[in-house]
Amino acid sequence: MTETAVNSPSTSELDLESLAADVVKLAVKAGASDAEAAVREGEEFSVTVRLGEVEKLVESGSRALGLRVFQGKRSATASTSDLTADGIRQLVDSAMALVKITEEDEFAGLPEAGEFGRYPGDLHLYFDDVNSLPGEERIEMARRAEAAALAYDPRIGSARGASFETSNGRKVLANSRGFVGANRASYVGFGVVPLAKDENGAMQRDYWDTSARRLADLDTPEAVGREAARRALRKLGARRMPTQQIPIVFAPETARSFVGLVFDASSGDAIWRHASFLAGKLGEQILSPGLNIIDDSTMILPNGTGGYGTSPFDGEGLPSRHNVVVEDGVLKTYMLNTYAARKLGMKSTHNASRGLAGTPGIAAGNLYLEPGTQTPEEIIKAVPRGLYVTSLIGFGVNMVTGDYSRGAAGLWIENGELTHAVEEVTIAGKLADMLRNITAVGNDLRWRGAVVSPTIRIDGMTLAGA
Repeated sequence: MTETAVNSPSTSELDLESLAADVVKLAVKAGASDAEAAVREGEEFSVTVRLGEVEKLVESGSRALGLRVFQGKRSATASTSDLTADGIRQLVDSAMALVKITEEDEFAGLPEAGEFGRYPGDLHLYFDDVNSLPGEERIEMARRAEAAALAYDPRIGSARGASFETSNGRKVLANSRGFVGANRASYVGFGVVPLAKDENGAMQRDYWDTSARRLADLDTPEAVGREAARRALRKLGARRMPTQQIPIVFAPETARSFVGLVFDASSGDAIWRHASFLAGKLGEQILSPGLNIIDDSTMILPNGTGGYGTSPFDGEGLPSRHNVVVEDGVLKTYMLNTYAARKLGMKSTHNASRGLAGTPGIAAGNLYLEPGTQTPEEIIKAVPRGLYVTSLIGFGVNMVTGDYSRGAAGLWIENGELTHAVEEVTIAGKLADMLRNITAVGNDLRWRGAVVSPTIRIDGMTLAGA
């Protein structure tokens, strides 16, 4: 069955910068002491193919506007997808009606006028070749990835499907303190989920994908299909293991979750609410000595394109920058937007994130653990008995206490060799101890998203199993 959805006009030459600036002026004229407008416009394409047949096809375009207004220390937000004159007038009226009934907050407000700006130069975020591939060829790339997976081994008997997607969009931010910034970005990617079956009929699935800002940087469909099949096959024959305390080696796909947890725990919103095990730990050792975590919203990747989290300015119009979160194992900064910074008596780290509705949040740019010198094979070889974790299940993490307990699957390590698949086990520990017990870091950092990590080894964790 094919499902097709088409809505909204395609991206036009509408002057979004002027639109955002005009909305800000309207809000100020209506009585706002300060105002901020955010506009988003984009086009998306996605297709899902299963066993060679198109299962779902979606093409869509969208355009929407968000407004944040202030009256002294009161603030309110509203948003709309109606960009007609009447729609914008109703947006301003709604926001101004709301701001009159909100409570005052002494920390609310835009950044100071002298703080705004954008990172200079071209960050290489948009490439038109993403739009150049005809729809039928996009579908064919998904088919090729699925076909390569199915042809890899007779035990790959089916697939949950293959997908291909593209997007391109513009965002504009303007405020009453003189800032107007615009950014355009593109994305393309595809992947496949094959199913492997053993001689007893037990089935396992896994996936692999590739993504980039431009079409030319994608892996071939055949390479993606083969890798996905290889990953599914290695899960066959999985078994549970007895409860024990062992070293755990995390593959890059799972190790990245720890980098994200450090960012979340060091987020200013969690700190001022006392909802993080890192509250009060600024300047203290939280990781093993020698380890560094970087958040860089200005990054250009080795292929010459901007990173997945690269942007010229943050969600409040402050210029993007390079932040050292952890240096030599020491927590160097909390991650802050303007509001959290004021609550903590600090300065923003230019990590504000902005949707169309609501107040700015805090988000990473390109966040990563700096790689080490060992290969993944060398790390595994040094483990006498342990688990190589390839997937994590659920979210059993208490950010206040640091208690960590998650379902896991992977490959058993015996005498430095990967021996058989493992499933239905839980790995547990205290995050504070786990981070300080990272005893090895791989050299295999690959930019497959905005938050990445090389392979890591953590000692002293508990595996709960049979």
